[in-house]
This record gives sequence, structure tokens and C-alpha cells, in this order.
Amino acid sequence: MRNILIIGAGKSTPYIVKYLMHKSSKENLFLTIGDIDINNAKKLATGYTNIRAIKFDILNKTNSSEQIFQSDIVISMLPARFHPLVASECLKHKKSLLTASYISDQMNELDDEVKRLGIIFMNEIGVDPGIDHMSAMKIIDKIKDEGNELVMFKSYTGGLIAPESDNNLWNYKFTWNPRNVVLAGQGGDAIFIERDKQKQIPYSKLFKNTELLEIDGYGNFEAYPNRDSLKYRSIYKLDNISTILRGTIRRPGFSNAWNVFVSLGMTDDSYSIQNSHMMSYSNYVDYFLSSNSIKSIESRIKNKLGINETNVIWHKLLELDIFSSTKKIPLKNATPAQILEYILLQNWQLEKNDKDMIVMYHKLGYKKNKKIHQIDSTMVSIGEDETYTAMAKTVGLPLAIATLGILNKEIKSTGVQLPVSKEIYIPILKELEEYNIKFKEKHVPFKL
Repeated sequence: MRNILIIGAGKSTPYIVKYLMHKSSKENLFLTIGDIDINNAKKLATGYTNIRAIKFDILNKTNSSEQIFQSDIVISMLPARFHPLVASECLKHKKSLLTASYISDQMNELDDEVKRLGIIFMNEIGVDPGIDHMSAMKIIDKIKDEGNELVMFKSYTGGLIAPESDNNLWNYKFTWNPRNVVLAGQGGDAIFIERDKQKQIPYSKLFKNTELLEIDGYGNFEAYPNRDSLKYRSIYKLDNISTILRGTIRRPGFSNAWNVFVSLGMTDDSYSIQNSHMMSYSNYVDYFLSSNSIKSIESRIKNKLGINETNVIWHKLLELDIFSSTKKIPLKNATPAQILEYILLQNWQLEKNDKDMIVMYHKLGYKKNKKIHQIDSTMVSIGEDETYTAMAKTVGLPLAIATLGILNKEIKSTGVQLPVSKEIYIPILKELEEYNIKFKEKHVPFKL
């Protein structure tokens, strides 16, 4: 049996297990799912053979080292900060490793050693990053192979609620880590290039800079710039491109309403509010308002935001019941961001029969015969339920498929890498189509 160790039984792990168990007899696989809470691992192992659940604590070096030693390959679904610990043990025992996380400088520094050992550390092999890389490179390579020059690359991804489960004014529910949603955009200024001019947007203005998108059959969306797009010039071999931008997708109006929280300071995670556990929701809002007024909190908010009772933003705030004087914050000495996350969790949790949706949109402009053409490539994936979500599917399946590709020596290039080569993206994208993760391409008039 070939032993696969999956570390972490979180929200994106179910599809990894489902896929590999489906392949287990034919591919002679045995899975070990390790989680710090063994009950999480047992839940995913229930109903399958050739699988076991164990308690796994990466900080317990003796136990974690033994489990990695016994495996043939490792998939780490832990938070990114723990990947270096897993990588260290994988190096010690000469095991290949896969993660869905952004590649870190610390991970990149291991490249020479990973190559020397003849193993593979595959990173960014989820959805975003992951499927976005592979689907983009497929079109980029095709355009280049035909002798054409890329002049524009824009790529957007969003984890949203599916239309049939969209029942709140924000058109949004949490489909992945809520903390990451609340802190979105705080990893540094959004940096990109447009018409050969570098643009830099600070967090305070990020949600005021949106672009309208439309996907056939799914209506309108908006997108805001995400992180540093410039590094993708070298990753995608687009060093001379005149426009490059990556962004995040939401439904129209979300960003404008979210900017209320940003402008008030509610997304700040840099300090704690003393005695936050004694606050009501209304106390929390009042914390960010001027205290030299006898007006109600609602009136002060409307004055500060320049809105009235007819404004959709006002109704979005009311829907969260954020002005309640009876609902309490149960968190001690919490940051503003942690409190906001708690309030939103009460409203934006996926319900049992809810379906989520992953949306991806690439825009590529290229010069052919002295004329500029454009290809728009879109993908929409709808989840099954609150467990087998589109997020879990689009993160988990590429990881699982790549794991088999490495085990079967179909992916051969060693070292620390991303899924941007034909050896990786061609077979994975082809197999993803079997699971209805497909891109639709159309030629449209060029427009920045």
C-alpha cells in the first residue's frame, strides 16, 4: 500500500479524502488523516476502508516525525505558519509535500535542498492560488506558442454564496476562514500595473476601487485589487506586460458596504478592547463614534456615513442587528476585528442545505497582426452542501490529483514549485473537467 498522510481535517479536506478513497483500490492507497482534534479526523474517515484517523500535533515532534516517516507523501492542510515545521520533517525523511498555501520566502529557500533530495514541495495547488495559476498559464502559453504578445492580464476569484442560497442583503456568507475575510486586504497595499503605469492602493481606499464584471447566466459581480500583482510578472513570464492585476470577486455593493467597517476601524486587529466581554453590539459600534453627542448611535452613524433610512447600506447594517443593546460580545479583550468576525458569524454561517459558489474570471489581451484581441475565460463551480462545498472541491481536488501525479511519477520536476508548467497543469485541468470544473472562453472586443 502507498501511504498518504493528510495533516489537518478542516473545511477543504473532505474532497481530498473523497477523491483519494475513490481511487484507493485501483491506486493501492492507504490514507492517514491527522488532526489535533481526533474527532475531526474520525468524522472524515467514517464510511471508508483503507483509512485511519489519528491525533496529530505538529508541535509534538516525536509523534509528527514518526507519522511523516511512515508516509510516502504528505498533504499539509494546516495554517500556513505551520508548513515550515512540516517541511522540515519532510526533508529529514525525504518525503514530497503538497500545500494549498501561498509559497513563502522560507519555503523558497528550501529549493536547493529539495532538489538535491529528488523530491517535490508543491505549493499553491488549491483554487486561488492554484486553479487560477493553471487556467491562466494554459491560455498564456497558447497565446505565446502562436507567436503573439500579451499586453493585458487580469485575474479575479471569489468565494460566494450560490444564487439559490443567497438570502441576505450582503449577498454573502462565509465559505472559508472568516478571519481571513475580515482581514482581507490588510497584507499590504494593492499594487498592479495599468497601461505601463504602476498603481498602489492603500487598504483605506481598497474597497472604493472596484471593477464591474458580468458572467453569462450568473449576472453581475464586482472585483477589487488584491495584494501585490507585480510578482506574477515573473511567475507567469510576463515581465514586459503593460497591464497586470489580480483581484477578489464579490457581488455588486458589497465592497461599498464593507468599507463602512474599514472606515470606522472595526477591521483593525492590532489592539485589544479592554473588557470587550462586557459590551453589547451597540456598545461596540459606539466605541468608534464621537462621544460628545447626545444623539443616538443610529443617528451618529447615519451622520458619519452620510446616509439615511432609504440607503441600502443602512439596511445592510440593520440586517446584522449591529445596533442591538441586548446581544452581547462573549470575547474577552478582543480586537475590533475579532468582535466584527463574531457578529458576522451569527449572520453569515452556511446553513445545512446552503450551497456556495466559486467564481473565477481571467481577462487576457494580446497583440496579433498589429491588432489587440481579448479572451475572457470564466469558471463557476457550485457546491453540494455545507460540507462538500465548492470551496472544498476547488481547493481539495487539485491537491488530491497532484498527489497522485507525484506518486505515479507523472509530475517529475523536483524542487519547491508552483503549478505553472505544462507537465502539471495540462493533466490536472483535464481531470478537473470530469468534476465539472470547466472554463468557458470567449473572444470579446479588447477593453481594459
